[in-house]
Amino acid sequence: MIPNRLSSRLTLTALRWTAVSRTCPPSCLSTLSNCFLQSQSARSKDGFHSESAVLRRILCSQSRFKLRPRETQRRSFSLSGANVVNSAPAHVQPYLRLMRLDKPIGTWLLYLPCTWSIALAAEPGCLPDVGMLALFGTGALLMRGAGCTINDMWDKDFDKQVARTACRPVASGEISRMQALVFLGGQLSLALCVLLCLNYYSIALGASSLSLVITYPLMKRITYWPQLVLGFTFNWGALLGWAAVKGSCDWSMCLPLYFSGVMWTLVYDTIYAHQDKEDDVKVGVKSTALMFQERTKLWLSGFTAAMLSGLVVAGVNAEQTLPYYAALSAVAVHLARQIYTVDINKAEDCWKQFSSNRNLGLMLFLGIVAGNLLKESKEI
Repeated sequence: MIPNRLSSRLTLTALRWTAVSRTCPPSCLSTLSNCFLQSQSARSKDGFHSESAVLRRILCSQSRFKLRPRETQRRSFSLSGANVVNSAPAHVQPYLRLMRLDKPIGTWLLYLPCTWSIALAAEPGCLPDVGMLALFGTGALLMRGAGCTINDMWDKDFDKQVARTACRPVASGEISRMQALVFLGGQLSLALCVLLCLNYYSIALGASSLSLVITYPLMKRITYWPQLVLGFTFNWGALLGWAAVKGSCDWSMCLPLYFSGVMWTLVYDTIYAHQDKEDDVKVGVKSTALMFQERTKLWLSGFTAAMLSGLVVAGVNAEQTLPYYAALSAVAVHLARQIYTVDINKAEDCWKQFSSNRNLGLMLFLGIVAGNLLKESKEI
């Protein structure tokens, strides 16, 4: 008992020093953070739980303090998500981080299937509707934020036990569940305003996806396929984008496109899930990463083949032209390289490969646009 109490007291003392001095290097801060999380249960038993909760919030705040004052002054202004969040008022920052504005990759992955569908629905020889692209971009930002808020409310207790997620605003105590609920209401209200700008068919179709948004975070508790449910959720825009432009879905093109998006999500989110597989085992949540384990690359190759097949079917049904299929070839090379080179046992590499999927989605979008522009010249 005495060694445990001494270890807990030393950890708390070190964290106090870190929070006050702001001179702890990143490597030291990371070590203290891991020690802090691993000894959480011991501190709770020794009576330090309430103090550790406060220090958790301080440490999370300190962990985001990357640059010294002089370095901050020299840094050129950037419109990156992280800089926008850091430039916001202090009381607003936790809410921006709750909706992951500092990590926009998730918004991109939600938005890109919408752009594919909108571009495919454009008239031959025409660019996609820019206003519709902007409207869906706003909706993707809001709905991704709402989804993250729901996820963090459901997973508060799990997130506390995982080093990568322990500093999320709800898990760290910066934002209460009630505050998160009110913020969620605001995001969904704004998203509804965006949805109401569409036709009635699209409004009904878009509203039907809300059940997926709410229930997805629970899937990791009951199935090893939460990534599949995420795929159903994140690629709803492949259906909605076409309906918003055309007034209803042409299933001969929407279904293959939706299917391909789901397969794509299984690829990138399985890679993403490998970052947390050790912590997931400890806290008792499931994922395709845990199910596939060392067979992951074989499964990802199968998902890639299915994705490309669906895109070929969608392209044929949409009478796409050479630039589209050239883009598909580039997508195939990108995915093959991604799967071949990823180190599933190295979290940093998993994140790098996961993030590269934004470029993949943009390549496909540009291929659809270029292929559609070429249709007119063929008809002439």
